[in-house]
Amino acid sequence: MQSKIISRRDLDFLLYEWLQVDTLTQRERFADHTRETFSATLDIAEQIATDLYAPHNKKNDQQEPHFDGETVHIIPEVKIALDAFCQAGLMAAGQDYDLGGMQLPSTLEKAASAYFTGANAGTSSYTFLTIGNSNTLLKYGSPQQIDTFVKPMLAGRFFGTMCLSEPQAGSSLSDITTRAELQEDGNYRLTGNKMWISAGEHELSENIVHLVLAKIPGPDGKTIPGVKGISLFIVPKILVGADGTLGERNDVVLAGLNHKMGYRGTTNCLLNFGEGKFKPQGKAGAIGYLVGAPHKGLGYMFHMMNEARIGVGLGAVVLGYTGYLHALDYARDRPQGRHPQAKDPAQPQIPIIEHTDVKRMLLAQKTYVEGGLALILYCSRLVDEEETGATEEARRHATMLLDILTPIAKSWPSQWCLEANSLAIQVHGGYGYTREYNVEQFYRDNRLNPIHEGTHGIHGLDLLGRKVVLLDGALFKALGGEIQKTIIAAMAVPELAGYAGSLGAALQRIAAVTQKLHGAGDMNKTLANASLYLEATGHAVVAWIWLQQALVAVGKDGVDADFYRGKLQACRYFFNWELPKVQQQLDLLESIDTTTLDMQDSWF
Repeated sequence: MQSKIISRRDLDFLLYEWLQVDTLTQRERFADHTRETFSATLDIAEQIATDLYAPHNKKNDQQEPHFDGETVHIIPEVKIALDAFCQAGLMAAGQDYDLGGMQLPSTLEKAASAYFTGANAGTSSYTFLTIGNSNTLLKYGSPQQIDTFVKPMLAGRFFGTMCLSEPQAGSSLSDITTRAELQEDGNYRLTGNKMWISAGEHELSENIVHLVLAKIPGPDGKTIPGVKGISLFIVPKILVGADGTLGERNDVVLAGLNHKMGYRGTTNCLLNFGEGKFKPQGKAGAIGYLVGAPHKGLGYMFHMMNEARIGVGLGAVVLGYTGYLHALDYARDRPQGRHPQAKDPAQPQIPIIEHTDVKRMLLAQKTYVEGGLALILYCSRLVDEEETGATEEARRHATMLLDILTPIAKSWPSQWCLEANSLAIQVHGGYGYTREYNVEQFYRDNRLNPIHEGTHGIHGLDLLGRKVVLLDGALFKALGGEIQKTIIAAMAVPELAGYAGSLGAALQRIAAVTQKLHGAGDMNKTLANASLYLEATGHAVVAWIWLQQALVAVGKDGVDADFYRGKLQACRYFFNWELPKVQQQLDLLESIDTTTLDMQDSWF
């Protein structure tokens, strides 16, 4: 029976036929691996996700974590699933051997993680936040911090979080007020509140390692205004001794749980630091350990945030993907109606997949989720190139591509794979709007992804306001160069030449419109419609990704011919139905329209 979490055939196509990840085994870091070990990792991921994650997804949603004033209660299936994940070595899958890792490529690690998020978004959050926390400390933490906190996290004994937002600040991190006071022993005492902290309180692990942004006051007691004053601290729930043993409770207290529309299986917390309920070492204040240098915290945290943004994009993809597979299965089994020219009621009804409009909805879903998955795996492949590329130039080129693609990789799937979930509900009809079927939960879970780790608006500002002009446009030129390579290759294939021409025209217009926007002479006008710019550019990028897939699929016959024809038909759909939207959006952007900018509060 084929998985309804994600298509393994599609995954294999993307990994081996398109991205050719098996060639990474020729590099020293991955030399112990083969395609067989890569595939075995995916097999294990699919099995654990299918057997232990997916069965409690609905229960996790309906019986969400609750707080009795002392303890957060979570259904037992969550810990069973997480323990299996950790015991399989997947927490450290991408890490060095001396950290207990497998030294898997990032591309394989992301592909494996897709199964868990698709099977159960709520349960998977605990481990993936821990992985991001660990990666940040491995890059910026001291050897002692790595020994004390990272190694237990990679072993699955400790879990981790990221604590950025505050009730009054949200995404405006320059306005955080959490303070970190230097102590005589060289450590810090933190006081303040953090909001929207996923996995912030539970009893699923021995300890919780919070990475907390806070400001260090100067001798006058004042903090540095803005983001330049932000530092990063490790604040464990339970203090850890020099020998690794757990000690007393730190002054970190759960003030309450947030009750979300979806993602209900992950505790989402308001945490109080230093309120005095606990008095570690005899006094109030949460004990924290400075990571790296003072006032560099936001830069450090961006390492985890950027990793999380790719993870959010992946989460959006796989929730859309599993919704698509559920809708496809339903459409094949659900009889209803007859063809317009065959209305004889004596004839049997046909499966709804035979209806043209249902095909339209399924085809749209296919292009969104398979295109989105390809985009995320391409970005993961860039991570591998960034870390293990043969030359410094190759590594630098990968970094530039990854930097400019990150806002798109986070935001495009969050918008369009959510739309795939909406279409999955529509395919189910009235049944899709009931809790007896799974697709309504997939939609609710996915609705978080356009919000967290930066809204569409924030990533639009990042792409148009910063990334496309960074280093005199070097990132933008690097991406354009890669797209142009694909256009040239597709021009040589008669079946794809028309698509190549359309993509080339879109690329030229995006470049011209970008230049005109930045020549407006007023950044308010330049950035007024940045979200639309993000959407238009994202669609062009995914069209490029689809054209690359088509180059692999074209001319393939044999036993798998239907699979390749499906790829080519999806490419045809995206170029005929989706890419034309970009030109209309660029018309509006090119006009430097100020309709939204000119709107006044009192006019609403």
